[in-house]
Parts: sequence; structure tokens; C-alpha cells
Amino acid sequence: MPATGPDFISLQVRDLDASQAFYEQYLGLVRSQAGPPHAVVFETTPIAFALRDIVPGTDLASVAQPGIGAAIWLHATDVQAIHDALVAGGHTIVSAPIRWMEAVKVGGRRIADAVHDSTGNMCSLNHVVVRARAAVRSS
Repeated sequence: MPATGPDFISLQVRDLDASQAFYEQYLGLVRSQAGPPHAVVFETTPIAFALRDIVPGTDLASVAQPGIGAAIWLHATDVQAIHDALVAGGHTIVSAPIRWMEAVKVGGRRIADAVHDSTGNMCSLNHVVVRARAAVRSS
């Protein structure tokens, strides 16, 4: 049987408390009461998202940027407001909010922003708005 897609996503972090604060304060995520003591699980949908202590045998100190090559995209309803708060908080912005043309072509807009979290994992924020096309009346 094939895999059907992501079911759970977690990031290993150097400081669980600092990382939890980053995701709660800047991204507005809410901690779930579920989860083991070595992790913070957030109430996200449709896929669960968590932060966890470093797995034994993993040395995040030996890499300049944890998760290099991985792309974590979180849906956000106001990417610009989150971006502004991150800038005001002194966080490194990898990519400022942009409009992507492929979404514009279908009558919508996609706005994305990328930032490093408190451990250095890159996290992208994404918001797609598709506008209904107006009916064209023929004369």
C-alpha cells in the first residue's frame, strides 16, 4: 500500500522552551494538551506539527543550519503582519513576503515569507487567496 501523504511533522530544536515561545508568540500557534514530555505538539490542521528535544545521537551543533534542504510551509492568514512582527523582534528574514505569479494567473494571490526559527530551521508562511472570477456578459 502506498503512503498517502504527511501525517505528522516535527522539528528537533536546541531549546524546546525558546522554540515553543517563538512559534506561539510570532506564528500564533497554540499548544495542544496532547504529546509526550519531550515535545510540544501544536493544534494545527490538517496535519499535526510539533517541536521536540534533540533525538539522542543527533548533534545539531555540528551543522550551521538544521534542516537544510527541508521546506516546512505553514498556512497563515496574514503573512505581512507576521513578517512585520518578526522584523520588529529582530529575527532573520530569509525571504520577504512576495506575490507568486502562478496564483495570480488563476485569479488569486499567493503570499509567502520565510524565516529562521530560534533553532535555525527555515519555516515558510503561505497564504493563498483565490478570488471568484466575475461572470462575463456577452452583448
